[in-house]
Amino acid sequence: MRRGQPRPTLRGLRVRIGGASRVFLRDQPLAAAGGLLVLLLVGVALAAPRLAPFDPYELHVDRKFAAPSREMLLGGDQLGRDVLSRLLFGARISLYVGLTSVGIGVSLGALVGVLSAYAGGLTDLVVQRLVDALMPFPPIVLGLAMMGVLGSSIHNVVLALVIVLMPGAARTLRAQTLGVVGQEYVQASIALGGGTWRLIGHHILPNVMGTYIVLATMTIGHAIVAEASLSFLGVGVPPDVPSWGAMTTAATLEHAARGPWLAVYPGLAISLVVFGFNLLGDGLRDVLDPRLRG
Repeated sequence: MRRGQPRPTLRGLRVRIGGASRVFLRDQPLAAAGGLLVLLLVGVALAAPRLAPFDPYELHVDRKFAAPSREMLLGGDQLGRDVLSRLLFGARISLYVGLTSVGIGVSLGALVGVLSAYAGGLTDLVVQRLVDALMPFPPIVLGLAMMGVLGSSIHNVVLALVIVLMPGAARTLRAQTLGVVGQEYVQASIALGGGTWRLIGHHILPNVMGTYIVLATMTIGHAIVAEASLSFLGVGVPPDVPSWGAMTTAATLEHAARGPWLAVYPGLAISLVVFGFNLLGDGLRDVLDPRLRG
């Protein structure tokens, strides 16, 4: 900090954050709406034990396929379990799978892409051929193959999605890094003897961080849909776990005629959450990409 400059205070920081929030809300209303949907998901996931009227695993034999009523607002499923309670706890599964798989998969892929582009030569050639070997496989097919080997569990779903998400992130961040490495100030720093990690930390990462944030935000929605798809196909989370994808599977394949509402509510929840993350990602891209500002 330069001499003579006032020290930042907590009040000043709040004012700056509040001003930036108002500008973002004014310039990106759709992205702000998506952010509110995301915050709603986080709030529901954290408060699920207090919001849920019943235990999501509790069976009520006399309430099988119970229609929505005052006692069970969203009705009961094929085993008499409260649909609303399972929907609220399902938000935890979707949030955990989405954030964890994207946080690990996109971060590792970004690191591989940055290091590969910076190293260049034979290292870049070998790494990109490995990425090319994974890219042709459709994500759902690669996820199915991984789950067939690993078995059904929440942690295995996360691991499968990490492997699915890494190649795309590596390819995207590599392209961004190649553009940064070619800049004159980076070449000048290399000529002056700048160390590898200093160059990456001070010149490359700050310039690709916007792309990383946008990619991670927009990929969370895809990860949630992938988890729901794997659960729908019966290879995701175990059937008794309250997952939106598993709830849609049971309702669609076996009980669509007796309880059509069983598929409507989890499907609507998945659509709203993915819609919110996509809106937020689009808004962040417009804000962070200098080519799209204004």
